[in-house]
Amino acid sequence: MRIHIATDHAGLEFSTQLQHHLAAAGHDVVDHGPLEYDPVDDYPSFCIRAAQAVVRDQQAGVDTLGVVFGGSGNGEQIAANKVHGVRAALVWNLATAELAREHNDANVISIGARQHTFDEAVTFIDRFIATPFSGEERHARRIGQLAAYEADGSLEPDPRASGSNGTSPLPASDTFDPEAG
Repeated sequence: MRIHIATDHAGLEFSTQLQHHLAAAGHDVVDHGPLEYDPVDDYPSFCIRAAQAVVRDQQAGVDTLGVVFGGSGNGEQIAANKVHGVRAALVWNLATAELAREHNDANVISIGARQHTFDEAVTFIDRFIATPFSGEERHARRIGQLAAYEADGSLEPDPRASGSNGTSPLPASDTFDPEAG
């Protein structure tokens, strides 16, 4: 499998170790991160390029996934999710790594390199790579709804709206009142 990875300065040492680990496991690793340590570099361009490469490869039929990381993983996940066709999930334990693939068919994960030991993060990444999408109808349906919104902004009807156009609010008596307890 081809694995696209990216980080900024916060994960540079982690990136080098991860590349060796993934290559030793037989993966084709493509690094989109910095070439040298720069404490003021910015993660968006690195992570977006990795995410773009994942989408490009998947469209070409290449078996591929992506891993982006930085200090917390939050910004890196946000950056990757800006790429059309990416479903990036923030992973912080084995369950979230597995569910990202199994339920959400995530094609990129984000990890906080400063939040976990290298060994912990590698177990998350290995689990993510090894877990297939379940293909269950409910999960496929939800992914389809995300893709529809991404494509044209369409959403399922709002259950709180009444009327045929879905824009009329419910009566005031049906709204949440925090004072009512």
